[in-house]
This record gives sequence, C-alpha cells and structure tokens, in this order.
Amino acid sequence: MKNYIFTIFLCLIFTSCKKELSFENETFEEKSTIPCKNDCPNITIEVPVAKNIKVISDSINKKVFAVIKEIVFFEEDSVKVDDYESLAKSFIASYEEMHQKFPEDTFGWEAKIIANVEFQSDQVLNLKIDHYTFTGGAHGYQGYRSLLFNRKTGKTIFNNHLFKNEKEFKAFAEKSFRSKYNIPESANINATGLMFENDKFQLPQNIFYTSQGLLLYYNSYEAASYADGPKELIFPYEEVKQYLNFQ
Repeated sequence: MKNYIFTIFLCLIFTSCKKELSFENETFEEKSTIPCKNDCPNITIEVPVAKNIKVISDSINKKVFAVIKEIVFFEEDSVKVDDYESLAKSFIASYEEMHQKFPEDTFGWEAKIIANVEFQSDQVLNLKIDHYTFTGGAHGYQGYRSLLFNRKTGKTIFNNHLFKNEKEFKAFAEKSFRSKYNIPESANINATGLMFENDKFQLPQNIFYTSQGLLLYYNSYEAASYADGPKELIFPYEEVKQYLNFQ
C-alpha cells in the first residue's frame, strides 16, 4: 500500500513538472442590433489566453486584458467590464448610446484587435497586439502594442528594464535612426519633418523581440505625422546583445 501511494505521489510530481506555459486562441465578436446597410458597427477581439501555470498565466492574462480594455473601452464605469465578452458589448453599447444622441450620423464604429505570441525564449515572452479602431472622423487608427513578460514569472518587463544602460543604447539607436532616415548628425532630429517631443530622439513606446532581431517600432504620431506613417528600426541580436538584460 505504501509503495502504491509513493508511486501515485511520484506521478503527480512528474505530471506537474511537465506542465508548461501554453496559449489557446479565443475570439470574441459583437455587432450592433441597430439596422444598417453597410459599415455596420462591430468589434472583433482575437487573443491568445495563457494556460497551465496559474500564477504566471493570471499575470499575463490580466495585463493583456487591461491593455486591450484601454484601447477599446469608452464608458465611465469600468467595474462591470471584467472580461472580453463584456468589453465587446460595452464597445457596441457606447456606439448605440451615441447613435441615440445623434441619429443622423450614419458612420459605423469598428474595432479589430488581433493579439499573438510574437516571440518566446527561456527569458522573454513577447505578445504583439495589432489594433484598429474607428469611431468617426477622417480615418481610423491602427497601431501595434508590445507586451513583454518575464517568461519564468509572468511579470511585465518594462522598457526601462530591458537595457543594461538605456542611455548608451539610445545613443546607439539614434545613430542608426539618423542613418536610415537620412538625418544629418549635425542637424536637429526633427530637421526633416519628424515630430519627436522637444526635438530630442527618444526610444519608442513599443519594443519587440522578433525572430529577426530587436524591433523599435514608432506608431503613427509618435515620431511622425499620420501621413508619414510609422517608423521602425530592427537590430540583429548579435548587434545589440551587449545592451540587453534579457535575451
């Protein structure tokens, strides 16, 4: 009997040790019930949900949800919106409330959020959120968000923790940025029409680990106008590994 219990105990340990962080894609969709002929208001959210290791999964899933909620949530009371289904419903509800106030406006709201696992290593997990929203105006807004996590703990890795010396890396990146976008070393960074705040080069809000290398991605309006579009730089890991805390 003792041997039997010991065997079961070993099996449980072995099974738990074999558990690895995994992701399962889930899709959430919602449409307005107000009759429409075209450009009907809708929202689609496709997101990888972390599974298996509860503490790590919960940390990742909460962060991903918080960021997506930040992108598409328009109501005042956020307490009742605590999952993707209610978030999608709230987006449509916001449109329908607006439609009641301004029924003559026929434009349709739209939101499309597609998240995916961009990169994984022993140390780093990088989720990429491709988001598009349109809530009226001349055009919608499309952009990318990078969510970096410590793969062993599930905790967020913030940009200022990525580098051993952020100042040194920023100086290195600026030289490459000037070279790619033909900005003379002696000229101000905005000399060719860019829009860096205070006319000083800055690292982007979104930095990605990719299979090709470290990607610095500036969304529209971050470093240039909407018409000029996003700007980006990619560095092979061999070129920047001396600056990185995580690889």
